[in-house]
Amino acid sequence: MTPQHPTVDSRSFAALRHPGYRGFFFSFAGAMMADNIEHVISYWVIFGKFQSAALAGFAVIAHWLPFLLLSVHAGALADRFDARRVIQAGMLLFMGVSVAWGVLFATDTLEMWHAMVLLVLHGLAGVLWSPASQVLLHHVVPLETLPSAVRLNATARQLGLLAGPAVGGLILIVMGPIYGIFFNALLYLPTFLWLMRAPYDPAAHPRSQRAIGGFRDIFDTIKEVAGHRTLSAMIALAGAASLFIGNAYHAQMPEFAHALGQTEADFYYSMLLAADAAGALTAGLVLESRGLLPPRSRTAFMLAIIWCCALAGFALSPFYVLALVLLFVAGFTELSFNSMAQTLVQLNAPPAIRGRVIGLFTMSALGLRTFSGVSVGLVGSLIGIHSSLALSAVAFALLSVGLLLMMRRAPQ
Repeated sequence: MTPQHPTVDSRSFAALRHPGYRGFFFSFAGAMMADNIEHVISYWVIFGKFQSAALAGFAVIAHWLPFLLLSVHAGALADRFDARRVIQAGMLLFMGVSVAWGVLFATDTLEMWHAMVLLVLHGLAGVLWSPASQVLLHHVVPLETLPSAVRLNATARQLGLLAGPAVGGLILIVMGPIYGIFFNALLYLPTFLWLMRAPYDPAAHPRSQRAIGGFRDIFDTIKEVAGHRTLSAMIALAGAASLFIGNAYHAQMPEFAHALGQTEADFYYSMLLAADAAGALTAGLVLESRGLLPPRSRTAFMLAIIWCCALAGFALSPFYVLALVLLFVAGFTELSFNSMAQTLVQLNAPPAIRGRVIGLFTMSALGLRTFSGVSVGLVGSLIGIHSSLALSAVAFALLSVGLLLMMRRAPQ
């Protein structure tokens, strides 16, 4: 596999200069917001009706496990079929889940098994959306603008993550859960409609005739990328970050807020989460406006190591303000190295199996978060959450150093 090294367009917000990408950016930010609004409303109703910690835990597993098991297959669909239609299938599934929640809420017939099925279907919709949307970027922007498009895509995700809970809470107050969840189904519609006429260039991503197999497809894709230094390193980096840390520390924020001496844990918990998200959003805006940090494997590793240092410092910090600063740094570096790793994978993936390779990256970067609750949460229940997060961060930093050294010594 020959790596691609196109001339990178370093102009500020280079991807947004393309009309097709502006539609992509705003419609997908809206869909991400709708995704998070649905979580706010459905989780609130589920908690009020069932008061089940086990169901809350299942919700996390149902969200990430489909990414672990099916991301490569979803990428294979984008290899073989029109990526726009694959994403539209995901949007239809999102809308169907929201409508189903609404019917169950309105008729007061929601049972636990209903919730479990809908949570799984929501996760499946996310899998259909994620790899195919990354494949679609190759049709929307030219190759030299791809790094900007990937980073702005990550920024759009952060916009959705920031706006979703706030807007969801407002919808819940103003409309209530029934009308709110029906209204949320409509928020996926702009993305679905934009995809009807979204840019599509078959020459940018030739259709694959390769059959979509079972789990052997995953192992075959791993074998095909194993000999490519950049692809294997970035997939391993993203997977290790997901496995050791992921976003498991978000669920522990109330305990961190309490340990930092704050009595109003709910408010200060929100502030800690906001600092992490604000750092990520700032990274997307600042790096794009200045055209900084072109994609390099070594830079991705260095940013990942800084992320680890910031999280370890946060875990051990006795001062609330210092914790906020360190979380801001963590959010900044996490978006930076994750978007850079994604860009390098997309630039170097062979066109014939691009969807599968992106699916493998998605499986690694998102699917392995299924187990991050063990390394941070379960171990934290034994040795304390501060120690578990710090040790997980140190372990990932050491592994990153090892991967960097191995990559530098390996032949191209």
